[in-house]
Amino acid sequence: MSLRSRPARLLAALATLALTAVACGDDEDETTGTSTAPSGTQGGGAYDTPSAAETTAAGQDQAAIEVIDSDLGQILASDGRTLYIFMPDDAGAPTCHDDCAAAWPPLLADGEVAVDEGLDVGLFATTSRDDSGEQVTVDGWPLYFFASDAVPGDHNGHGAGGVWFAVGPDGVPIR
Repeated sequence: MSLRSRPARLLAALATLALTAVACGDDEDETTGTSTAPSGTQGGGAYDTPSAAETTAAGQDQAAIEVIDSDLGQILASDGRTLYIFMPDDAGAPTCHDDCAAAWPPLLADGEVAVDEGLDVGLFATTSRDDSGEQVTVDGWPLYFFASDAVPGDHNGHGAGGVWFAVGPDGVPIR
């Protein structure tokens, strides 16, 4: 890898983040939960961006929640990938669908939710999605990944559009 290609890749990653924040930020149609941004704004990180039907942790029937250390403090993750909440969900039903869910795939569970030792299992449950099964929740907040998080531990979506936040082990969004 040449040093010259690093700035270009960084600029491309930042452009993707900006487009994704616009796709699922202030342009969200709060009545339908669908993005008004054009399609094709999903991220292109090193992860294979899973479809909504494939976002169960590690491809298992059981979603797994863990705590990881980050420069934000301790945050929730699944398979090393940071989990986020979406403020328009308002600790209720998922409102991120279609293009939004392509950029912010939901954490789905086809069975029980496994949580790391030390986490309050009572905070975790599932809620039905109109488009793809059962989504894992923490303290009522539906949980999502960010497609532009390139490696485990990334939290590039934190603060996006002022509506996406990583979440602490207590289920409270980190601001």
